[in-house]
Amino acid sequence: MDALLRRIETQLAGSPVSVALCLPGGRRVGSAQAQVVLTFRDWSHLAGLAAGQIGKLGEDIVEDRVHVEGTMRDVMAAAAHLLPGSPVNSDTGWWDQMLRRARSLAQHSPQKDAQQIQFHYDVSDDFYALWLDPRRVYSCAYYREAGMSLAQAQEAKLDHICRKLMLRQGERFLDIGAGWGGLLLWAAEHYGVDATGITLSRNQHAHVNRLIQARGLQGRVRMELRDYRDLDEAYPFDKIASVGMFEHVGLANMPVYFGKIHRLLKPGGLVMNHGITAGGVNTTALGAGMGDFIGKYIFPGGELLHVSQVLREMATAGLEMLDAENLRPHYARTLWAWSDGLEAQLPEAQRVLETTGAEREAGKVLRAYRLYLAGCAMSFEQGWISLHQLLASRPDGRPETGALTGAQSVYPFNREYIYR
Repeated sequence: MDALLRRIETQLAGSPVSVALCLPGGRRVGSAQAQVVLTFRDWSHLAGLAAGQIGKLGEDIVEDRVHVEGTMRDVMAAAAHLLPGSPVNSDTGWWDQMLRRARSLAQHSPQKDAQQIQFHYDVSDDFYALWLDPRRVYSCAYYREAGMSLAQAQEAKLDHICRKLMLRQGERFLDIGAGWGGLLLWAAEHYGVDATGITLSRNQHAHVNRLIQARGLQGRVRMELRDYRDLDEAYPFDKIASVGMFEHVGLANMPVYFGKIHRLLKPGGLVMNHGITAGGVNTTALGAGMGDFIGKYIFPGGELLHVSQVLREMATAGLEMLDAENLRPHYARTLWAWSDGLEAQLPEAQRVLETTGAEREAGKVLRAYRLYLAGCAMSFEQGWISLHQLLASRPDGRPETGALTGAQSVYPFNREYIYR
């Protein structure tokens, strides 16, 4: 045990924030004025820390086997230091690839996808409302100007997507994975589109339909409780957006997903795929146990692809990539805003969660989300994961004449239309 403690003390020595350990029996290791204090209830729980298995340490914190004190920003600074190396793995062997695809296929049936989405998004609408912006936009904001608030940056993101898609009055617009309706309603109210959104979350479905009624948008906006695979292809859409959704699709279903989008999109139409991408070319989750932690407590079945793989899948489905934008720094800032918002309301968050379940489960959920939001903020800061907006078209095969000679789908020759 002494050897284990010496190893941990060596690990902690160069930490950017001071860390102290309270050990079983009352012994304390580290500064008396430490910024982060970890209290261990059992000696066995030190093993994860010593091995740099941050995900295992996170699991012990969620399960209340280890108690943590300190701000989430300090906790994450210490966690990044304790990692033995980059958590971006590179398991490139063919057998690893085969196993990953088999697991992905098993995890992403329509029934399993519905269960996994509801596990995360149906925790509690009131809980999410505590730390999201007023529109409850649960995806990366766009800090077009440095001084923007979270709410302003989320509205800037919604408009950024609508501008990229060149939404026009009367167009048929589909939002796949529409969440709490932020983009769906923004597109309808600011761009005059006929908008359809889908979700697998019962809470989100009910919430958005209440908003549609309250704003008098019936007949022009609809929200359906539906799997993307079940959408009718008989009436294709002019424009499609998928924001923060394809992370739930799974590696094995990417051909199905992008193939479906191709068939749902009119020739000449545009699609925006906005989603989290892996930092490593051949990884679907972070190492050091971090991906396992997120899969267990936050996003069961979630899988990430490197942007190069996403582009390959889009091209294979017949979609032509037109514009790619990396918003990784924006997501780090967004997540810190969410994390700070939750940290500022911990007693209220505990109370809200207790109304949906037992006190013990409420505490577990709250501890998991505190680590998840701050841990993801750190991961985006470090570049271990990223966020890309990929704009693509379904080419119509009709070269234009005149000013746009050589083009298909009447897509502009430059990006000025987005920022004008």
